[in-house]
Amino acid sequence: MRSPLTNPFQAGSDVVPDVWAGRTEQLSDWHQVLRPRRRAGLYETGRTILGEPGTGKSSLVRRIARDAAEAGDWVTPQLRMPTGADPLKIIASAVLRLADRAGLRTSTRRGVLDLLARVEQVAVTGFSVTTRGADGPEPFTALFELLVELGQAAIEQDAVVMIHVDEVQNIGDEAALSQLLIALGDALSHEVEVSVPGGGTVSRYLPVAVYLTGLPDFEDMAGARKGATFARRFRTITLGPLDEGDILEALQPFVIAGWETAGDHGAVETVRMDPAAARAIAALSCGEPFLFQLAGQRAWNVATAPVVSEEDVVAGWRGAESEASAHVERILNRLPPRENEFLRAMATLPTAERTLNAIAEAMGLASGAQLGPTSQRLDTVRGVVSRGKPYAFRNRAVEAYLTTDWPRTA
Repeated sequence: MRSPLTNPFQAGSDVVPDVWAGRTEQLSDWHQVLRPRRRAGLYETGRTILGEPGTGKSSLVRRIARDAAEAGDWVTPQLRMPTGADPLKIIASAVLRLADRAGLRTSTRRGVLDLLARVEQVAVTGFSVTTRGADGPEPFTALFELLVELGQAAIEQDAVVMIHVDEVQNIGDEAALSQLLIALGDALSHEVEVSVPGGGTVSRYLPVAVYLTGLPDFEDMAGARKGATFARRFRTITLGPLDEGDILEALQPFVIAGWETAGDHGAVETVRMDPAAARAIAALSCGEPFLFQLAGQRAWNVATAPVVSEEDVVAGWRGAESEASAHVERILNRLPPRENEFLRAMATLPTAERTLNAIAEAMGLASGAQLGPTSQRLDTVRGVVSRGKPYAFRNRAVEAYLTTDWPRTA
């Protein structure tokens, strides 16, 4: 009944967990705004989903991609960008596979076949000097032109093309990043003429949707360095922690009806969760999707009884404390020294006294004005603090780690 084989919680990177919590705004954005508008030929920006490790950004877009594929859309896999890799090669290979699905290789137009051959060349050599020396358009131009052909085929077959580029902060070559963003951005803003019933033509945008996911550092790489063009073509969303209510809502099916599992001899058995256990998981998770899955996974595996108890949650969490600590330490260790020092100084102050001047004083500075850019980045870019009166920790796991005995349990 309860075993690792039947465990519905997945505390891994880039997976779409069976037990889903929150992110309703972002899911609704795809189902009610982005997909309907692009499918109807209306303009809509791409989406850049950023967040610290463990916020579930890749899992979110993978769930959107799964929903899109189930609706019949043409979806790339999660295109992860390793450090030092050529992004045009990776994107070109994925777009070629979608072109095969669209049937572009059976086209009778010579220009399409030549374009496919050119993009195949890009998939091998990327934006390298040798490719630039070959006949045909620049690599990013060829990729853009193939996206246009793919988009036109999608119009004819009533589908939406969805592209997901992950770990975008790893694209360290500015030239490669620029070419990639131009190719994708130009496809988003490209208009084509289509025939309408009764005769005549109208102009519409291609049914192409683009998601970029990565760490908050990408905001500097793409936004500040590439200027207003990127900001006009991609809307940046920084994911923060989940509300405790989101987690309790996700666990409510366990509490009310129970979670169905495969039992012996093909039977279906039900595992329930005590309300106190659900509250304990929500409290230990501190709003972090990774920690939520971790707490649920360990509580499930610690026993075999048909009811997950609060004692199960506590016992399972004891074995997960080191992973929980490492999760927060990854967030803190990624920060520049000034931002890290800011958070640690803020944590030493009573909640009601966390003003910018008080934080500056705790850091040995003369004025809070010296911390203006630091506090702004921790709020708008990192999503770790909220610059209210007083300042507050938006990331509750970071706050708990710096101010309490968490993740240890009694």
